[in-house]
Amino acid sequence: MSGHPPGGTAQQRDEVVLDSSAGVVKARQLARTLAQEARLSLVDQTKLVTAASELARNTLVYGGGGRMQAETVAVNGRSGVRLVFTDTGPGIPDVELALTDGWTSGGGMGLGLSGARRLVDEFELETEVGKGTQVTIVKWVR
Repeated sequence: MSGHPPGGTAQQRDEVVLDSSAGVVKARQLARTLAQEARLSLVDQTKLVTAASELARNTLVYGGGGRMQAETVAVNGRSGVRLVFTDTGPGIPDVELALTDGWTSGGGMGLGLSGARRLVDEFELETEVGKGTQVTIVKWVR
């Protein structure tokens, strides 16, 4: 992550280690807390927490564990929450397939990456086979 967004500021940064299902629960709780602090609507809070839950679980199950960095952000008069999920797992060999609606490798809420992507305003996926994956999501206050 490259620090502060251009033309903006990061208000608060926290990190959750995703090495167990307890870490996934902590990630959900932190996402909800920051969503409330950013004053996201209840619907958008729920969308962010749902996406965070799916991505945290993916980091644990498919990435072999990792971390979630979370921060409130303000850019060009807009405010929101940015979550970054990072692992050093096997990576995603077929990103196009992994982002296909309805595709799931099993388990989870069945949302998959495409479902998580639909729930947020910004979604960026970087992956390299054998090196790991990083997914960055942002939900902006409307």
